[in-house]
Amino acid sequence: MQLFNPVGHLCRRFEFEVTVIGNWRATSILSLALAGFLMAGCTPVGPNPDPAAAAQATPTTFSQSDYVIGAADTLDVFVYRSPDLSMAGLAVRPDGRISIPLVEDITAAGKTPTALAREIEGRLKKYVQDPTVTVIVRGFVGPYDRQVKVIGEAAEPRSIPYRDHMTLLDVVIETKGLTKFASGNSAVIVRRYGSSDQKSIPVHLSDLIKNGDISQNLEMQPGDTLIIPATWF
Repeated sequence: MQLFNPVGHLCRRFEFEVTVIGNWRATSILSLALAGFLMAGCTPVGPNPDPAAAAQATPTTFSQSDYVIGAADTLDVFVYRSPDLSMAGLAVRPDGRISIPLVEDITAAGKTPTALAREIEGRLKKYVQDPTVTVIVRGFVGPYDRQVKVIGEAAEPRSIPYRDHMTLLDVVIETKGLTKFASGNSAVIVRRYGSSDQKSIPVHLSDLIKNGDISQNLEMQPGDTLIIPATWF
């Protein structure tokens, strides 16, 4: 038994009416436009094949240059229209967590400020209607595995928070240069690949600093270690 299709019947009816009144120019133009509009409405509706629209639905991933919160960073947590819940100068504990009113022991280390703000909003929804949270990083240290470490004959050996496009010269400036005992041209950058592989990259720091050899101004990577040995005489 064939079922009656009212939508298909309506479309065929308008096709017939357009044919009958085709002898009248003005009426025909109007009817054709109306029929085209209605027949377009009869077209089956399916998923959007536009690749651009599909691309917009793809989740966004963090790039390497996004700042990631680390232990000992200092944060400002601002809750819009809720000053009692906002915190300024909040230090990230050594275990990587923070606490604010109504939200205890939330992990901050390893997240971007935006991701942390969204998570705090989710926790506050039980107490605040439509909370809006902003996390601002005031003191920068960064995660341990992203810090650039300088050891040996630097004037101030220490760990430096990694910055996007940081160079070897930036690191030397941060550590106040070399000591008089440094063998700058024997320095190496130890760079890790994955959890176990590493590579030693020789660099001529003395040529970079004293002679301006810009070819030695390599771009650093998160987790690099710069080793500056002492001279033997």
